[in-house]
Amino acid sequence: MSELILKMKGIDKSFVGVHALKGVDFDLNKGEVHALMGENGAGKSTLMKVLTGIYAKDSGEIFFEGQEVNFQNPKESQEAGISIVHQELNMMNHLTVAQNIFIGREMMSGKLINDRKMNEEAKKLFEKLNIEIDPSETMGNLTVGKQQMCEIAKAISKDAKLIVFDEPTAALTDSEIEELFKIIRDLRAKNMGIIYISHRMDEINVITDRVTVMRDGEYVGTLITKDCTKSDIINMMVGRVIYEDPKQKSNVPADAPIVLSVKHLNAGKMVRDVSFDLRKGEILGFSGLMGAGRTETARAIFGADPIESGEIFVNGTKIEIKTPQDAVNAGIGYLSEDRKRFGIIVEKSVAENSTMATLDKFTKGLFIDKKKERTESELYAAKLKTKTPTVETAVVNLSGGNQQKVVIAKWLVRNCDILIFDEPTRGIDVGAKSEIYHLMNELAAQGKSIIMISSELPEILRMSDRIVIMCEGRKTGELSIEEASQASIMDAATLRN
Repeated sequence: MSELILKMKGIDKSFVGVHALKGVDFDLNKGEVHALMGENGAGKSTLMKVLTGIYAKDSGEIFFEGQEVNFQNPKESQEAGISIVHQELNMMNHLTVAQNIFIGREMMSGKLINDRKMNEEAKKLFEKLNIEIDPSETMGNLTVGKQQMCEIAKAISKDAKLIVFDEPTAALTDSEIEELFKIIRDLRAKNMGIIYISHRMDEINVITDRVTVMRDGEYVGTLITKDCTKSDIINMMVGRVIYEDPKQKSNVPADAPIVLSVKHLNAGKMVRDVSFDLRKGEILGFSGLMGAGRTETARAIFGADPIESGEIFVNGTKIEIKTPQDAVNAGIGYLSEDRKRFGIIVEKSVAENSTMATLDKFTKGLFIDKKKERTESELYAAKLKTKTPTVETAVVNLSGGNQQKVVIAKWLVRNCDILIFDEPTRGIDVGAKSEIYHLMNELAAQGKSIIMISSELPEILRMSDRIVIMCEGRKTGELSIEEASQASIMDAATLRN
């Protein structure tokens, strides 16, 4: 019999206008990796925040190591042995690795911080986890994957008995994911309890023992991983059919006009002699491995990074793009892969974010017409099925998928004819992905033209009419959707020249 380390019973939590958790049950055994899954907004993060004392529950019971607990803040839950490795890492890039691991509980020699001692202890932690990282290295010099390993080491250093991994692989390479999984398996072998939150369905079967699914703030059910299929989990998560089939043929007429033509574009080391055309109503997929130069190409076209040479034509007219405003004026909208940094202002409302690219449309003299702004943003919130109590709600309170819809609304309000979607479904669940796929197809059917950059080959094959492949800053292939396959894309993605 496995020994329970955590039991949550009937957890209820409400905020103004939102019943976030409705009598949720969850339990975790020692030496178990238990996946917690659900669409964005299902209540997963809220449940973990209740567990760790960030939110106070309205009702229900929490038992940790057999004792009923009611943590008042994260410090209390950490002292009890519960740690979270967050999706968005909370590291101080200017400090060393060791200083980050022991921040707030530094080792002292008298009144001075003992860096040597902290380096020694960090090194022991890394050896315990079979990680090769120099404790004296500056944190900002590490890859995201290595920074994540440091976050795990930090959790272990606090004598954690239970670790919550929140979307741990969202920004990792395949080799870094393998390293992470080795660490998780090692922690499981040491009888630690692990809660694993992820939207990546393929990982669940590889690393977890059980899966609990939530939907709309409620507990749906728990499955034993080895006894269930991907379809079982998806059906529980969304309660509706999700289409996954690749596109069989292009929806773009052969004589569709070219709306964007990029010729011999050069911009830094990652954009070298890139040329392509985009047709009206087309979804042009951009594929390639990490570091291929896809995002850098998009940023150059949008004026976010300087262009060294090359030409850009919109509807047959050559244009000079030196700033993002130049691109926007030419009818180009850009949805960055880093939506929180470049796409939205999280402290502002849904309405304010939706209209920020078109403020002149809502301005009367020196003042913004708030009524008009609200009406327009409500229209697009309804059109995109954005889950928000009102359009006056701050974007920070929305789930990742709904934040992405706000970014899309911003460019739809602007009525851009050319849209660049950079990793449009990164970090969002399968249900929200499906909604964004439907939306992109609708936009293309209306005559909008889309460049879609994606690291997920199934997504590229599902959505694209045509595919451009890049490797090390150069275009190394172009395929029609009829001739494309995962193998042919990967061949071109590894074709260095």
